[in-house]
Amino acid sequence: MKAIIVNFRGGRHTKASNQMVLNIEGVESKEKAEGLIGKQVSWTTPGKKVISGKISAAHGNSGAVRVHFEQGMPGQAIGKQVKVE
Repeated sequence: MKAIIVNFRGGRHTKASNQMVLNIEGVESKEKAEGLIGKQVSWTTPGKKVISGKISAAHGNSGAVRVHFEQGMPGQAIGKQVKVE
């Protein structure tokens, strides 16, 4: 499946650099998003390095999910496509 990185997960004063919010194609509800918990996510950097993560929870009611990556993600990842396996 394909997904788009929407933003860092964070609050008013802090940002979690290794946690991102994703919108996945074809997932429009919280119930479908909860069915994807535990799946692996991978993003390839422009330098061909692969950063992987895991879907940890649904985010909101419209099908977005939260992903914990193994390391901090750069800001250039926002708006890019990732693979969900």
